[in-house]
Amino acid sequence: MRKTGAPRVDESGIKKERGFDKSLWASKTELGKKVKNGEITDIKEVFDQGFRIMEEQIVDALIPELQSDLIMIGQSKGKFGGGKRTIWKQTQRKTSEGNKPSFSTVAVVGNKDGYVGLGKGKAQETVPAREKANRQAKLNLIRIKTGCGSWECGCGESHSIPFKVTGKVGSVIVNLMPAPKGTGLCVEKECSKILALAGIKDVYSKTMGQTNTKINLVYACFEALKNLGKVKIRPEFVKKAGIIEGKNE
Repeated sequence: MRKTGAPRVDESGIKKERGFDKSLWASKTELGKKVKNGEITDIKEVFDQGFRIMEEQIVDALIPELQSDLIMIGQSKGKFGGGKRTIWKQTQRKTSEGNKPSFSTVAVVGNKDGYVGLGKGKAQETVPAREKANRQAKLNLIRIKTGCGSWECGCGESHSIPFKVTGKVGSVIVNLMPAPKGTGLCVEKECSKILALAGIKDVYSKTMGQTNTKINLVYACFEALKNLGKVKIRPEFVKKAGIIEGKNE
C-alpha cells in the first residue's frame, strides 16, 4: 500500500513516485519478507543473487528515488481526419450489449542510474490501466551497463553505453551505438524517455521496420538495453570504458 497524494514532477516533466510506507506492506514472497525485515537493503543484492521480483513494493522500498513516465502509443481522433499522439490506445469489443471500450498504456520507470523497467497495462478505464502499467514496469525492472564505448571520446565516464547493441520486436529493429560526450540522445522521442530514465545521456541509434508501431518500437529499444547485460566483457575493457552496472556509488 502507498501513502495518498499526487505524484511529484521534476523539471524535465518526469513524475516521481509517491512516498512508500513499508509498515503498511503485507509481503507474500520470500524476497519481499527479506526486504521488509531489513535483510536486503540494496537493489544490487536482488540482481546479484538472482531473485525474481514478484511484488512492486520491493522496488518501491529499495529504490525510493524511482521516477516514472508514460509512452505515447495511441492517437486521438482529429477534427479533419488527423490527430495528436496520446498515452492511451483505445480499442472496442463488440458484444450483444453494445461496444465496450478498453484503454491500454505503456509505462517506464527508472532511477536515472542504471535501473529501468517497461510495462503495459490494459483496463476498461484509464486510471486502472495506468496503475497496471506502472506495476508491470516495476516487475520488469532490469539492470544495465553504462560506460563510454565511443572511440571519439574515450573519457572513461559512464555517460553512454559500452558497445553497440540491437533489439528486435516484430518487424522493428533498434540499434543503439555509443556516442561521445555532449551528443545527447539521438533517438526517437519515446525511446529517449526509456534511455533517460536508465541514466544514459549520449547515444546514437538506427531504426528499421514499421517504426510507426510505437509499442514494438519502445519494446525493441528495451530489448536492446537487456542485451547489454548478455555480453561478456574483458576486465581490461571494463576499466578502459568506465563500465558500471547499476548504481554508481
